[in-house]
Amino acid sequence: MLKHSHHQQTAFHNLIVPTSDSIKQPRAEPQTAHSSNFKMSKNIITVFGATGAQGGSVVSIFLNDPKLSKDWQVRGVTRDVSKDSSKALAAKGVEVIAADLSDRSSLAAAVNGATAVFAVTNYWDKLDKELETQQGKNIADAALEAGVKHFIFSSLLDINKLSNGVLPDVYHFDSKAAVEEYIRTTSLPSTFFLPGFYMSNLPGGMLRQTPPDNAWALTLPVPASSPMPLFDAAADTGKFVKGIVLNREKVLGKRVLAATAYTTAGEAVEIFKKVYPEAGKTARYNEASHDDFRGALKGQGMPDFVAEEMLQNMRLLNEFGYYGGEKLDESHAIVEDKLTTWEEHVRESKAFAGLQ
Repeated sequence: MLKHSHHQQTAFHNLIVPTSDSIKQPRAEPQTAHSSNFKMSKNIITVFGATGAQGGSVVSIFLNDPKLSKDWQVRGVTRDVSKDSSKALAAKGVEVIAADLSDRSSLAAAVNGATAVFAVTNYWDKLDKELETQQGKNIADAALEAGVKHFIFSSLLDINKLSNGVLPDVYHFDSKAAVEEYIRTTSLPSTFFLPGFYMSNLPGGMLRQTPPDNAWALTLPVPASSPMPLFDAAADTGKFVKGIVLNREKVLGKRVLAATAYTTAGEAVEIFKKVYPEAGKTARYNEASHDDFRGALKGQGMPDFVAEEMLQNMRLLNEFGYYGGEKLDESHAIVEDKLTTWEEHVRESKAFAGLQ
């Protein structure tokens, strides 16, 4: 079977999906910033979170890929069309529109006339599972009413169900899974895009210099053998969505697991040491206790329930598997562009700038 966490400024918070994907938007009449290059003759893909990591990657590939740019016009949904990031999209030929995920009328305008939709929601905006689920349903309802031919939803597995209740509090997964479950009860032609563990979680965050010796260390509450399906969201979301759009019939009703490869926590450190041998001399992996990991998050100002959610999120990697043990091969088969490796990400990360 073709088979997805966000951000306060803490070392551990952005476990799967960052705040740049936030699509918190004002309640207002739909605003648009039209480009002179807008052509109604092309298919329209509406991209939510157009200035975020996932959505921004989708926008980029539809603008720059010769095959896609010939047939598709991008409509980008963002929180505020007056921001520089939104204006920059309009200058590139994107039709930019503001919509509120809790305002059905603005959502109707966002998807009106669209052939395809890429939808991403943001639990971390309000830390409200029910709100995120309702907003996802709102987008789906608008797409169904508009007659969208291909709805691509950024989803995640139901971890409460996968773990048989052992990990009941991974709300940012389960909220998206509830949206997916709802979509499957409708006639909306859909594919479910499941982003892996963000590579960007690690440099300078989980993998950072630590006292007392200032050595680089990756610290997680799981064994070093725990597999992480690493994914460069900003670079590679569009590559997977391109594959989904070009292979519509093959992936309708299915999940696409968006990750480059399974890399263990220990392997991630070894690759860092390979790229930066001088800094890597003292680099190490630290397996934190559950209490220490939870306590570190609380110490950074994270609410108790979120710290517990993050702990369970990490336990998932070792105890049940991020994707429940599913392989990536079938999802890779629809991707024709080269995916970003962890080694490449390490070499290019600004958090490691100047290391040797």
